[in-house]
Amino acid sequence: MKLTHDLYVVGGGRFGFGLSGVLDCHVFVLDGGSELALIDPGLGMPGDFDTILDNMRQDGLDPKRVRKLILTHYHCDHIGAAAEAQKRLDVEVFSSRFAAPVIRSGDEKAVALDVAKAAGFYPQDFHLPPCPVDRELVEGDVIEVGDLKLTAYETPGHCDGHLSFHMQGRDRTYLLGADLVFWGGRILLQNIHDCRIDAYASSVFKVEKLDFDALVPGHLQISLRYGKEHVDKAAAYFRQLGVPPNLL
Repeated sequence: MKLTHDLYVVGGGRFGFGLSGVLDCHVFVLDGGSELALIDPGLGMPGDFDTILDNMRQDGLDPKRVRKLILTHYHCDHIGAAAEAQKRLDVEVFSSRFAAPVIRSGDEKAVALDVAKAAGFYPQDFHLPPCPVDRELVEGDVIEVGDLKLTAYETPGHCDGHLSFHMQGRDRTYLLGADLVFWGGRILLQNIHDCRIDAYASSVFKVEKLDFDALVPGHLQISLRYGKEHVDKAAAYFRQLGVPPNLL
């Protein structure tokens, strides 16, 4: 589904547009002209990545043009399909430096898969496949996708090793915020070992300083204009010594 000249959404489940597996995050494709990049390929239950590839083709995008796979953080609804995507598309894989060892080893405890299974969020028979990471990102690193440039920002809080990306597009700027901030200034706190309110507040204050038009989160509503308003709302809650509304 084409959103702008630069951005397509080709997957997503119950907390998205119902384009692929029910537990998939939003799965995005960036069109940089000479090449494509895939952001967060979803959970990877059997057949779901086939659906994502079919959605790409229906949008006129050739999966063979995808040269980069960008992983925002290591939760399974975002990276479960990473190994399958890397193998089938033969792409270069990017993640934060912190998350890279976890993704390479498929460390299920580090990504809190055991806790999520106990809560009934993921199927008991789901396991996280290890995936190679080619480039480890730190704050300020730039990824070029054809004519597009993405600047990485370290934004922990939802989990450690979380990245957000500021991108200059053809006719607007974007914050590709993954699970940092959602429509209405909401956030996503979970009862897991590496979800921290103090880090969350610092990350929101950091991206509040950026100028952007579109807020592109990992779930739910996407704001192609006026996206900064939602980050500003979350920052205001934190400044009042409170916590923004939580999705859960």
